Amino acid sequence: MILFLFEGRRREPDIFRTLQRLFFPKLEDRIVCSYGNNLYALYQELETYGGDGDIVALLKDKFRNAPDSPFRDLGPSSDFSEIYLFFDYDFQNNHLTLDEINARVAKMLATFDNETEQGKLYINYPMVESIRYTRELPDPDYWSYTATREESHNFKHIAATFSAYRSLDFILLDLRRASTAEKHAEVRKNWDDLSRQNIEKANYICHGRNALPLHKGDVSQSAIFESQLRRFISASPCSVAILNAFPLFLYDYFKDFPVRDRLTAEDSGAS
Repeated sequence: MILFLFEGRRREPDIFRTLQRLFFPKLEDRIVCSYGNNLYALYQELETYGGDGDIVALLKDKFRNAPDSPFRDLGPSSDFSEIYLFFDYDFQNNHLTLDEINARVAKMLATFDNETEQGKLYINYPMVESIRYTRELPDPDYWSYTATREESHNFKHIAATFSAYRSLDFILLDLRRASTAEKHAEVRKNWDDLSRQNIEKANYICHGRNALPLHKGDVSQSAIFESQLRRFISASPCSVAILNAFPLFLYDYFKDFPVRDRLTAEDSGAS
């Protein structure tokens, strides 16, 4: 059984369900759970709970009285073969200093660095709405987009205004009804373009090359965060390179993720 834990209650689960339809429709043995709070609240709960990273025990306890708890029918010894967590960087958080935010992110990434153990954490910069921050796909300038800490307070509106797409329909399938072949192909192509953009940009963040990385480990979540911290967060003005976690998850999840018109890391790119 696989556990997918999302920060939000609507946006991330909706995106995931489309990804499941597009990329792994046979994946049925899974639980989708919304934490309903940010990464820093989860950090605090884990510290209070014992600090050992046992996310499953924490979630079972947290949702034990919820009538719609996804853990209701699981026994106390139920194990997950894989655990994935998706949260936002949210460095505009007013309740913590930037140093506190970064210390907590670093610890969470160190704790949740393996999906078959404690779990694997994926981070959106600055938040999940980064999935929409693109001009018409493919966007050759995607590698260059950043958001300051101040802008992140209003990033949802900024992303909606900046995007060439008036809604998220360009990346979502209506799962209440069967999609036409044309709609399915359109959404799949958009995800191919978004995936390529984000994977290449992750390599740019880490290594200064807007091209597909040679190795998946070159764009690990910890490498991305450390490079964001060094190149953008610690700079003036304090900012992040806009990046979405879902394409990086797909890239990691599949042994040979099918990026359209795949190039090698020897291709020239921005530096």
